[in-house]
Order: sequence, then C-alpha cells, then structure tokens
Amino acid sequence: MNLRPRHREDPEINLISMIDVLLVLLIFFMVSTTFNQEGRVKVQLPQASQAAQPRGQHDPLVVTVTADGSYRVNERTLINASPDTLRAALLKEAGTDRGPITIRADGRSTHQAVVTAMDVAGKLGFAQLNIATVHEDAPP
Repeated sequence: MNLRPRHREDPEINLISMIDVLLVLLIFFMVSTTFNQEGRVKVQLPQASQAAQPRGQHDPLVVTVTADGSYRVNERTLINASPDTLRAALLKEAGTDRGPITIRADGRSTHQAVVTAMDVAGKLGFAQLNIATVHEDAPP
C-alpha cells in the first residue's frame, strides 16, 4: 500500500482557446447582424387641411401653366412664355403684397415651364408657393 500522499497538480483552465472561440463568435455575430442604414431617412409628411385659406382682401394670385408651356396670371393670358413677361405680370397683379401664390400646371406641361414659374415667383419674394392638384375621385 502506498501511503505517500500524491502530488496533485492544481487544475488550470486554458484561457487562450476560450478567448479564440469567443472572438470567432463575436466576429460571426458582427458580420451576420443587420445594421440600420443611416442613409435611408423615413419622413412622415405633414397633413394639410383641404380648406383654402383666403389671401386677405384680394383675390388669390394664380399662375396657370398650360400644356403648351404658356402662362396665365389670374386667368389672363400672357403675350409670350418668357420669364420676363411672367415677372412683369406677377409684379402688376401682386403689387406690394407677397402673399401665397398658387401654381396650376397642366399635367402635360413640361417640367421646365413649371420650374420657371416657381423660380420667377421665388425671385420676386413669394415665400409660399402652392401647387394645385385634384383628388383622384373628383370628376375632370
């Protein structure tokens, strides 16, 4: 019988292999995780009332862009479609009042004609530009 006490070694935990496994798991989860894409911004558009707001004591100023690209200011046809003529007509109709202006563009008019009307109105100091639309269920 062997009565000598045995030399027991203290158990050791090999931490190096455990750290390797944890790093591999960390890299796996980082790669497989779906990140939010910050470039895509979700915008909730504000709601507007359907009631028209009066422009004061005057009739509302309306610029109409026809299908062929000509302009009408308050249902008065302009002699040509140049921005200078539109500028002069807006100055004559608005006077010193720079209230809201409504742009009624035909659906077949060119985008450039609409942008020109908006640009002329903006350069004259009209800060509130409205684009007139119709409801889809409304009769034409």
